[in-house]
Amino acid sequence: MTVRTAELLMAIMMGAFSIYLMVKSAELPIGWIEEEGPGGGSWPFWLATIMLISCGGILFNWFRKKGRIATSTKTYIESHVLGDVAAVAGSLIITVALFSFIGIYGALPLFLVFYLRFLGKHSWGLTMTLAVVIPVVIFYFFEITLKIILPKGITEPFFIPLYKIFL
Repeated sequence: MTVRTAELLMAIMMGAFSIYLMVKSAELPIGWIEEEGPGGGSWPFWLATIMLISCGGILFNWFRKKGRIATSTKTYIESHVLGDVAAVAGSLIITVALFSFIGIYGALPLFLVFYLRFLGKHSWGLTMTLAVVIPVVIFYFFEITLKIILPKGITEPFFIPLYKIFL
C-alpha cells in the first residue's frame, strides 16, 4: 500500500468516525448551559467537527494531488517499523486497561516512562519530569478547571485532600 492510498483510506475512515462522534455527542447538549458552562456533548462535538473539516481538507488535497503526501508512491509502512507500532499499540492497550485499576494518574506516568525512556531513548531527567508534570497538568485542567472527574482506581484516597482544597 502506498502513502497516497493510506492517506485516502485514513481520511475516509476518520471522516466517518467524526460524523459518528458528532451524532453521538449531539445526544447531549452541545451549547452553553447558563450558570453551568459547556454542555456534556460540547467538547466532543466541536472537536469531531474540526476533525471532519480536517479530513475534508485532506481529501481535497488528495483529489487535486497537492502536497508531498498526496502524491507519494512510497510504501506506507516498512516491515521493520511494524515492531515499533506493535509496541506502542500494545502499551496503549495496557495503559487503558489499567485505568480502572490504578486510575489515569497511575497508568499515564507508567506509559510515559515506557514510551519516553524505553522506546524513545530519552534521558531519565526528561522522562521523569514529563511523567510527573503531564498528569498534574491533566488533573488541574480536567478535575479542577472543567470539573470532569477522571477514573482514579485505587489511587482515589490520595486525591481527597486535593478535592477539599480545590472543590
